[in-house]
Amino acid sequence: MEEEDQQKVADLIKELVIRLRSQNPNSESHPPTPNTPEFQSSLRYAFRLISSRLNPSVAPDAAAIAESTKRRLATQGKSSQALTFADLYTKFASKTGPGSVNNKWAVVYLLKIISEDRKNGKTQLDSSVLLPNLGFNDAESGKESRVLVGRGNKEKGWNNGVLLVSKDPENLREIAFREYVNLIKEENEVSEEVLVRDVLYACQGIDGKYVKFDSSADGYALSDLIKVPRATRIMVRKLCELGWLFRKVKGYISESMDGFPSEDVGTVGQAFCAALQDELSDYYKLLAVLEAQSMNPIPLVSETASSGNYLSLRRLSVWFAEPMVKMRLMAVLVDKCRVLRGGAMAGAIHLHAQHGDPLVHEFMGRLLRRVCSPLFEMVRSWVLEGELDDVFAEFFVVGQPVKAESLWREGYMLHAGMLPSFISQSLAQRILRTGKSINFLRVCCEDRGWADAATEAAAAAGTTTRRWGLGYGESDALESLVDGAAKRVDKHLLDVIYNQYKFKEHCLAIKRYLLLGQGDFVQYLMDIVGPELSEPANTISSFQLAGLLETAIRASNAQYDDRDILDRLKVKMMPHGTGDRGWDVFSLEYDARVPLDTVFTESVMTKYLRIFNFLWKLRRVEHALIGIWKTMKPNCITSRSFMKLPHAVKLQLLSTLRRCQVLWDEMNHFVSNLQYYIMFEVLEVSWSHFLDEMEVAKDLDDLLAAHEKYLHSIVEKSLLGERSQTLYNSLFALFDLILKFRSHADRLSEGINELQARTMESSLPSRDKSKTKKRSNDRSSEPGSWISEGRKALTQRAGEFLRNMGQDLDTLSKEYSSLLEDFISKLPMQQHVDLKFLLFRLDFTEFYSQLRPST
Repeated sequence: MEEEDQQKVADLIKELVIRLRSQNPNSESHPPTPNTPEFQSSLRYAFRLISSRLNPSVAPDAAAIAESTKRRLATQGKSSQALTFADLYTKFASKTGPGSVNNKWAVVYLLKIISEDRKNGKTQLDSSVLLPNLGFNDAESGKESRVLVGRGNKEKGWNNGVLLVSKDPENLREIAFREYVNLIKEENEVSEEVLVRDVLYACQGIDGKYVKFDSSADGYALSDLIKVPRATRIMVRKLCELGWLFRKVKGYISESMDGFPSEDVGTVGQAFCAALQDELSDYYKLLAVLEAQSMNPIPLVSETASSGNYLSLRRLSVWFAEPMVKMRLMAVLVDKCRVLRGGAMAGAIHLHAQHGDPLVHEFMGRLLRRVCSPLFEMVRSWVLEGELDDVFAEFFVVGQPVKAESLWREGYMLHAGMLPSFISQSLAQRILRTGKSINFLRVCCEDRGWADAATEAAAAAGTTTRRWGLGYGESDALESLVDGAAKRVDKHLLDVIYNQYKFKEHCLAIKRYLLLGQGDFVQYLMDIVGPELSEPANTISSFQLAGLLETAIRASNAQYDDRDILDRLKVKMMPHGTGDRGWDVFSLEYDARVPLDTVFTESVMTKYLRIFNFLWKLRRVEHALIGIWKTMKPNCITSRSFMKLPHAVKLQLLSTLRRCQVLWDEMNHFVSNLQYYIMFEVLEVSWSHFLDEMEVAKDLDDLLAAHEKYLHSIVEKSLLGERSQTLYNSLFALFDLILKFRSHADRLSEGINELQARTMESSLPSRDKSKTKKRSNDRSSEPGSWISEGRKALTQRAGEFLRNMGQDLDTLSKEYSSLLEDFISKLPMQQHVDLKFLLFRLDFTEFYSQLRPST
């Protein structure tokens, strides 16, 4: 550096020192002169700082030095100065561009070295002049400076500037402290130590000497008659909020524990109160420590505390920060859970645990582990033992006393209001089914094999069957335990149903007997009970029908079935009126005993009864058509014997027989195809699907659903559903018409037989007539007999009879065609897709479609 530049730098440093000295409030009123010793000392110190070479032992990192300085200030209890320094450094570091300092690290490091130099007292210059904004004085010195600043401004009339005291020859410091103490005594009627103790009393729910509970304000507060600063009153009010919260929590605990045992509290509520009481115990320990510290006097500003274990209102606010958070949370939970119990209470508390604050999250987790302990014990007892230990109705599984056959469907159910939010709906359903399966095995099946399955499930889940094996937060363990127990217990239940109680065999027996799948048995039964069922219903004996049923069993292949199955098959007479026949009230029933009556319930057997009545009516119609064929065949064969009749009568007879045969063919075509559809497209297909679903069923619910689907399929495809009532009525009208045709065919057959007998008698030789005379006399005595009449009258009566029968058959044919057309026209409107197969079979040649006018 050249000599001229050095001179310029020296002049600048000298000017800087002069300005700093002139801003010192302790300097003389006249401007500083360069000849004074103080000025020369300051100038030498400035030159030493500027010309010195600082060799740092750390890497140049301004942010690290700034952070170290801020942390040191904070650890010394100077939080406000640390914040001020952080704000100044942020502004300093953010300045860039022209006119800004490039080497910011050097400046920050220089300030740090000066601060340490000043702290060690090595400088001869008043460092408060050179670095007034980085003072590291203690808190009392800071207070003293602020007091004297205001006072100096008033006395000297300064509008701006900072008064910094380096020497106090006039004892201004002591004077300021005395004035400050007197000011505090004038503004405060009660000392801070007393207020601190009263606040601690209030935080325990106890009224202090000055801080008491105000019912009108619903909180603890200082009396308005006590003279304290407004800031102190506000602080006391805020601190006493903890006491108000404590009073609420403590009141809830006392109220709940006084009411226990009761259904309104329950075991979960008791656990909640116990968890709150444990938290209050930690709170009591904190208050005991604070009470011990409150006994130490609070030092004045001018005094140096011999010990830092004193308690002021501001220190109390710091101590109460964490307890305030917990107490507020407990108060919120108390208000929320006041009207809740059991699983609903646990779910409501769980919702408040979803919090990002680690303190709150840890606190709620600890609380929930205590609260949910009784609930998880109920789950464990239910899924492993089938015991519903719920005295106070807190569990989400509810049981009610029912009969054994209704145990599975109605004995247990979920109570949605008691299901906590941390247990999903699907998991709750598995829990419900597992316990139901155990109770079903124990009560209905009288089986104890479920205990081994439950033990295996607990071992596989990594837990045991002991009490309190589960807890809140162990979702994976709960899922594993429930899934393992459900899988093993359900498998054991299905094994018992299939093997011990032969469920498949009983389903097959119902199909063979109630659904008329055993053809030889059904045909023989209909043959032997037909005469009985043709009588009025009120004259038929159930015991006689039961004997006929046993006869049908022994005469068919049904005799080789299991005797237990045959003993369950019984005759049932439905309620009947005065005009009903035996055909209308006869039915078969199957006695499904425990535990099979869980599947074959009363409503299920009612559906089977409807299907049986439909199939029985269909078989009766088929049986009637077979009977018509049996009566018509001999008439057709022996029609040659009528060759001697008049030509007109003979043509009329042949025409009538032909009409009857054609109508029988139409009816037989309809009934045969309908029966084929029912037996093969409906019953056999549905049974095949049912067997497939039984193989893949995993639990009893799946088995019940498969059977319900099987039965529903039969009902819908057989036109027995609610949506097919119109078509069902049309079908039964056709059945009634076919049975009516049977009566007409029988009457025609009887008339032809009489005509044949009279014709044969007239054609016999005279020697044979004497042999039949007696027999003829007997027949002639019968009313309406043709035998007693002459040949002319016989021909006249025959023609009239055949003409009437022809008209009746024409009427029946037209009515049948109308009903059949109506039935076929309604088939395409049915929603079930399988009914299209029936339409296809009935109208394979599109004969009926061509008869209907196009729309």
